[in-house]
Amino acid sequence: MARLVFEDVTKRFDDVVAVDRFNLTINEGEFVALVGPSGCGKTTSLRMLAGLEPISDGAVHVGATNVTRLAARDRNLAMVFQSYALYPHLTAAENIGFALTLKKMSKSEISARVQQAAERMGIAHLLHRRPKELSGGQRQRVAVARCIVREPAAFLFDEPLSNLDAKLRGTARIEITRLQKALGITTLYVTHDQVEAMTMADRIVIMEGGRIRQIGAPMELYNNPCDLFVATFLGSPAMNVLSGALVRGATGAFFSAGPVSVALPDSVECAAGPATLGLRPEQIRARQADAAGDLNLPALVVHVEKLGAETLVQLEVEGLPGLELTARLAGTPALARGDHCSFSVPGSALYLFDSAGRTIPIRRAAPAASALPALSAVS
Repeated sequence: MARLVFEDVTKRFDDVVAVDRFNLTINEGEFVALVGPSGCGKTTSLRMLAGLEPISDGAVHVGATNVTRLAARDRNLAMVFQSYALYPHLTAAENIGFALTLKKMSKSEISARVQQAAERMGIAHLLHRRPKELSGGQRQRVAVARCIVREPAAFLFDEPLSNLDAKLRGTARIEITRLQKALGITTLYVTHDQVEAMTMADRIVIMEGGRIRQIGAPMELYNNPCDLFVATFLGSPAMNVLSGALVRGATGAFFSAGPVSVALPDSVECAAGPATLGLRPEQIRARQADAAGDLNLPALVVHVEKLGAETLVQLEVEGLPGLELTARLAGTPALARGDHCSFSVPGSALYLFDSAGRTIPIRRAAPAASALPALSAVS
């Protein structure tokens, strides 16, 4: 395993800057996920590290070696592609051992390594089959086994689960994470799925428009987003937002959006003006506010989705027609479409953003632990 380093890496396609001054260090044995919307530059960044895309400016290092100008085959990196890139005319065993064959290793050593990797991935009984005879999940395991036998400096994954159904994605997430921890191999994992990033990575790099927006541990980013983009990107369902204004008066500071208002701590450091309030769905409660500083939300229930362990409720806040919020409630509360109810959010669970989308620190204390995990949905 080896440390991976991006130094001021930029990629231009003619006049378009796809990746702009990308700086990142991935420590030995660390699992880092690059995540962001389509077109944010995450796959391009991965491909530049792999040697599949030339770098316009900057440098990449694998361990102590500057590999910027090295061919892909000389970088000692193993990559799992979205399509798995298996040779259709070769058996699973031949696909797994292909790179070893190119190195002219002995047949006995290749066979031993292939068998060991296949057993680790649970596909030893499928080695005689060709890709067309394998399911999507089995092809994915063959692709990972092909990486393992090479004993690379690092694993690179490019959307490896996107072709699997929801149930298989959940299983594959666990398998890949366990494998990475068992092998201790440095891993860079690209995905558009924030659930994958949250559940698999030691650290997440959130990208947007070719630039890094924030880097940190999953729950660090979830609880302390640097801006509105990060806050609304992480979380399933996504954070609710109310557009309004921060007002300062004789009685202190408060956020106002039509008939909805909530007092803010006097320590809030932001000028009066346009602002956005953020509410996590799991922090919305089906009851009146408990204390001063909590947010009251009298609302009309417009839709209810009962999922067993949890219920998703779409709310229309009274006095704010057209604005719908999502509440994530434990169990199966007795709510139905058309109900007028009182909802609330603890003051400690509120997020505030200025007119530029930057986070304004207002949280009085950590929010109470939710009865549900922050991310349980498989998207």
